Amino acid sequence: MSDLAFFLILFSAFMHALWNLLVKRSVDKTVFIWWMFISSGLLLNLALLFLPGAFPVPDLRILLLGAVGGLCFVLYHLFNGRAYRDGDMSLTYPLAQTSMLYVPVWGVLFFGERLSLFGLLGIALIAAGAYSIQLRRFALNEVLRPFRSLSEPPVIAALIAGFIYSVGAVIDKTGVMIYPPFHFTYLLVMFMLVFMTANLLRPRYRGRVVAEWRRSRHLILISGPVMMGSFLTFRFGLQLAPVSYAVPMRQVSLLIGVLIGVLFLRESCGRIRFAAALVILTGACFLRLG
Repeated sequence: MSDLAFFLILFSAFMHALWNLLVKRSVDKTVFIWWMFISSGLLLNLALLFLPGAFPVPDLRILLLGAVGGLCFVLYHLFNGRAYRDGDMSLTYPLAQTSMLYVPVWGVLFFGERLSLFGLLGIALIAAGAYSIQLRRFALNEVLRPFRSLSEPPVIAALIAGFIYSVGAVIDKTGVMIYPPFHFTYLLVMFMLVFMTANLLRPRYRGRVVAEWRRSRHLILISGPVMMGSFLTFRFGLQLAPVSYAVPMRQVSLLIGVLIGVLFLRESCGRIRFAAALVILTGACFLRLG
């Protein structure tokens, strides 16, 4: 992985952790995420005015990639939210990280990527750290506990979320290889916004959009540049790096999230979170060597 790709994805992971912090501080999280996309979408449209040249006309293939990619990431958030809402976090969170097991396979099959020994070790370490960061104790039965509940709806939702994210990553990589990353990000965000808006049109969300704006407008305004920075830097990095490395590398956001929680939110770290964070950091170093 080149220096530029490494630092772009690392910066993306930092911004990703920040916007997750903003979501955590919001009240109505589904509506808040919609407002985040409104804010970042407005900034993307503003940025278009300052870019040289005209917007490259997307052909049907690019539009299809943007639409399917946007749908994948919206479904990922919905299934993830269902898993976290209805199930124990220590049970569902590790299984939602299984995307990192699929992505290297897709990278080899669809993009002909070759993984070095350092790269494989880095992916394995980051996957292990991401899997264990929400476990309740160091014990074999705790590590295997999520797999003993595979028939439970929250567990199924978490597994589906992980698989859908891996499919979205393949679409992402395909898009930025054949279309400018900024413009593909723009299309992706617009399609995601359309799908999320359709979801919020349901009667259950009536009145909640305005209420969340009144409660969290300062966080919403901050979230725009944070989310835009996360999206853009990741896709520019994805253009330069193998998807097999880029997606696991972005999980450094979990490490950053732990640090933010400890330093700014006064959360307790705990031995498991501290050890998992060190494993993720070690994996990132191996990915850089890979």
